[in-house]
Amino acid sequence: MFIESLELTNYRNYESLELSFSKTINVLIGENAQGKTNIMESIYVLSMAKSHRTSNDKELIRWTEEYGKIKGDVFKKYGRLPLELTLSKKGKKAKVNHLEQSRLSDYIGQLNVVMFAPEDLHLVKGSPQIRRRFLDMEIGQISPVYLHDLLTFQKLLKQRNHLLKMHQGKSSLNDVMFDVYTDQYIQAAVSVIRKRFQFMELLQKWAEPIHFGISRGIEKLEVRYNPVSGLDQNKTFDQMADYLRQKLEASKSQELARGVTLTGPHRDDLQFFVNGYDVQTYGSQGQQRTTALSLKLAEIELIKQEVGESPVLLLDDVLSELDDYRQSHLLNTIQGEVQTFVTTTSVDGINHETITQAAIYNVKQGHVDEGA
Repeated sequence: MFIESLELTNYRNYESLELSFSKTINVLIGENAQGKTNIMESIYVLSMAKSHRTSNDKELIRWTEEYGKIKGDVFKKYGRLPLELTLSKKGKKAKVNHLEQSRLSDYIGQLNVVMFAPEDLHLVKGSPQIRRRFLDMEIGQISPVYLHDLLTFQKLLKQRNHLLKMHQGKSSLNDVMFDVYTDQYIQAAVSVIRKRFQFMELLQKWAEPIHFGISRGIEKLEVRYNPVSGLDQNKTFDQMADYLRQKLEASKSQELARGVTLTGPHRDDLQFFVNGYDVQTYGSQGQQRTTALSLKLAEIELIKQEVGESPVLLLDDVLSELDDYRQSHLLNTIQGEVQTFVTTTSVDGINHETITQAAIYNVKQGHVDEGA
């Protein structure tokens, strides 16, 4: 799939912008703070209906304006698909093929993107929250069911935490609603955990050979999903639910003392091992970057396998963060296969035929000019 054109209205620093893109490589060149990343972000928001930079949608709307709009024409194997997302202070409205979608979960997945930004290099060494977000964003793109389960889980977690907060500091909690929420919470939590286990198997399958290639055949990558609750992947749904119930029962007094739910997928983490060593603790910065790059390239292959089409790749200022070998490996992988958007301050240091054949866009203070 590829994006043929993009139209922005009142988005960030753009009052109005219309662009047509090449189906191979598109390079956005400009100095810092000119609006390159805003274009990248708008493509991401068009795909995921939320930003990778902020959770506050109001920040995406141009100052003093009431609403912002992103429109894109996406070409898929079955033909053209117009997408439109309107952001206002009241919320978001999404249209697919000019038809308004009642639920955002029906909209997400129409356009698949893989974003690789400098903060993704923190995927390995950053906090567990970054890795959980990575999981949720990637599984959500290929599985609308997971998105639905995740939203249900988050809603129930909020309700359960609200009751715990109300009874914080008490020695016991005898509330029928709390028991009802806990039962529903366990069902939703197990659905999320099982889906994450399945995704990790697929990710491992693709990431291991890619990492082996980037490391010139000397490193074996293993990706491990660690549910905090210590669940075993081979258990049935009911066995997992019983195990989780026991864990929640055991930590009930602690939960009452702290006023929050302490067990569940909202506290899970991913671990990365290279040749048996934990990369987060013992890996060099180069190994951590290689691991992050392997995961992103594996993501492209995984989406291709699950959806049947290549996703759009967004490389936001990462080429400057990678050494020449990793740069070449990344650009060779995407050559001719994947529509790619690259932001950079200059292409001088990047000697690769992929970049020399790219469509160039100069970005300056919210204005974009095509051509070298």
